[in-house]
Amino acid sequence: MLGPVERYLTDKIKTDGSIHMTLIDPEKVTVQQAASIAENAKTSGTAAIMIGGSTFVSQEHLDRVVKTIKETAVELPTILFPNNITGISRYADAIWFMSLLNSVDPYFIVGAQILGAPLIKKFGLEPIPMGYVIVGEGGTAGIVGKAIPVPYNKPELAAAHALAGQYLGMRFIYLEGGSGAKNPVPAEMIRVVKHFSDAYLIVGGGIRTKEQAVTASSAGADIIVTGNLVETANSTQTIAEIATSIKRTQQ
Repeated sequence: MLGPVERYLTDKIKTDGSIHMTLIDPEKVTVQQAASIAENAKTSGTAAIMIGGSTFVSQEHLDRVVKTIKETAVELPTILFPNNITGISRYADAIWFMSLLNSVDPYFIVGAQILGAPLIKKFGLEPIPMGYVIVGEGGTAGIVGKAIPVPYNKPELAAAHALAGQYLGMRFIYLEGGSGAKNPVPAEMIRVVKHFSDAYLIVGGGIRTKEQAVTASSAGADIIVTGNLVETANSTQTIAEIATSIKRTQQ
């Protein structure tokens, strides 16, 4: 049974064709900055706020950031994007219950999930099952998660990971190019993954322009995630352009 946040996302994808999410890394922002980013993201037309990063952040600071974002962007769901059990906050609406499919460390495939599951149950968070696949450069997430990144020129390998995730019951697949990646996930990789997998496809890493977002959306991405973009001076305008332009129903 789908929870309210997942139903909101899938309904919005069905309506718009492709949606944008803003990723806020609590380790990189103050509480006040998080509030400003969330407010601008809401104004720009982002569909939801993801909260998480690749390295450790204090639990107290994470809780304050999540609470402030919820108070600022009340209409938008807040979804945790945890790198470990320390990325779980009781104040969010939902959490990507994710497995790093190409990690060589069992901890990131199922160990952290076993430790985190009771907390998610206790806090009443909505778990949304997701297969996480590090591709290309991989960035910090790849290093911390001990992943073997799928090369950009091996789209069929990315598709095999996505299909395995789908068969394991994961309703979303995330192709992650890494925070601040020089190049976004190639359109060919997105097309191949979307062809073989029926899961909703999330693409992030290296997307900085409207053109790059449209390329990913047109190739089959259901959700476009941008994170570092919020740190730029004209982020509000760029996010608004992305959120509008990737609606496939308008193309």
